[in-house]
Amino acid sequence: MEQTQARSNIYALLSRVLMQEADTELIDIINNDDAILEMMPNYKIWEARMTLQSSELIEKHLNPDFTNVSLLHLIPYETFYTREDQMIETGGANPVTDIYSAYDFMVDFEAARVVSADHIGVELEFMHHLCEAQIKAMNDNDGEAVDELMEVERTFLEKHLVRWAPMYLLNMKHESRTPLYYDAADMTLEFLLSDYQYLSETAGA
Repeated sequence: MEQTQARSNIYALLSRVLMQEADTELIDIINNDDAILEMMPNYKIWEARMTLQSSELIEKHLNPDFTNVSLLHLIPYETFYTREDQMIETGGANPVTDIYSAYDFMVDFEAARVVSADHIGVELEFMHHLCEAQIKAMNDNDGEAVDELMEVERTFLEKHLVRWAPMYLLNMKHESRTPLYYDAADMTLEFLLSDYQYLSETAGA
């Protein structure tokens, strides 16, 4: 249970960091959590983090970098990487639409400010959604549902995030201009691969 909650929390954090610009609430959460800072070693020792107010850090450094790695120079959508024509599929033919519907996951496009359901932040949020459902099944002592959800998590990583996100995240590390987004890319890449390995070893075991 504790491990699943930790996995859920990490997916939620990474989804938030990669989906929208930073705000003071997000930065305060990161700055006040030693465990998160340990996973973001370059951000932890970044002089600007320790000397600027959160609002100034965001305005001068973080939001311009988010725009850089999410809107201007890189495209954080699965179909851009998996379609031969590199077009983003914004309609019902998007590869994640059916599985989202099957597990009662709705994308609030207006709130998320994404153009398609296969944005990396939304896919990470879906993994958080599955982890939360797994925790509920654990609390209900529903072993069958737990096994099913872990297999869904493993399959979703295999068919979606692990298949394309490393390419985006490696590019994000290269393009990032701040330690936050460099570390976020590195942390996401390492976590996705380690979680996929964990699920591959334990799902159905």
